Amino acid sequence: MNKNEIEKILKAGKITKEVREYARKIIKPNMQLLEIAEKIEDKIKELEGKPAFPTNLSIDEIAAHNTPNYDDKTKARGLLKVDFGVHIDGWTADNAFTIDLEKSQENKKLITASEKALEKAINLIKQNKDKTIMSEIGKTIQEEIESHTGLTPIANLSGHSIEAYDLHAGKTIPNVTNSSTSQIGEGLFAIEPFSTTGNGRVKDGRQSGIYQVVNQKNTRSPLGREILSFIVDEYGTLPFCSRWLIKKFGTRCLIALKQLEQENVLHQYAQLIEVSEAKVAQTEHTILIHDGKAIVIDE
Repeated sequence: MNKNEIEKILKAGKITKEVREYARKIIKPNMQLLEIAEKIEDKIKELEGKPAFPTNLSIDEIAAHNTPNYDDKTKARGLLKVDFGVHIDGWTADNAFTIDLEKSQENKKLITASEKALEKAINLIKQNKDKTIMSEIGKTIQEEIESHTGLTPIANLSGHSIEAYDLHAGKTIPNVTNSSTSQIGEGLFAIEPFSTTGNGRVKDGRQSGIYQVVNQKNTRSPLGREILSFIVDEYGTLPFCSRWLIKKFGTRCLIALKQLEQENVLHQYAQLIEVSEAKVAQTEHTILIHDGKAIVIDE
């Protein structure tokens, strides 16, 4: 990464921190998820960033990949995960926090476990920088979460390396110990522990309305071609959602999205549900490891 790219990364992190503080202030029980998502995304734009993906607002057993639809009436409740990203020319700060909207001791315990696990993982990386062993990060996260009686990390969700316009750029940061001896190296990384009272794995749920271009090719539909051209110009290879497109094209875009998905031009993500339908908490920060330093860009 050159100086210009690092400046963009740090700017994305600064905006993310401001938006997170804003989101914590505005979110209240029974507030519509659609209003929360739109306020967060509008705030990102106001601060001269762009949403790196649709704001994820996942309740209780839904671990991730839930964004409200354009006409969604769902209200905030329970254990709410708020996961959003900010990008500057594709360079992204990815972060998440969890809010207890029902004043539950179980919720508080889950949040504390994921927060402490992230804190310890980040401290490990700050100590060892690019020499940090991947499996040691997973071990640190797992041991911290399991130190809270009855809790376990979600093993098949993980952190990830980030490149320009690529949120999951190839390296996986485990949330449990494994046998790998590989070092993390330099780069930009999202660290995101998930704690649960359940079995510690997720399965696919219903479709989320979150899409990504996976195969940019010609499509038979004139509307599909128009919408695909807009998607590529506006979002590139970053995820987007149907409610964003409806603002420009109206609900007719839903037909085109379905066709583009059937033609394997787009991939639609499924919601991720804890297999035993137990509650899940998530905490996430993005860390830049470069030139002998490890900086949490959104802290």
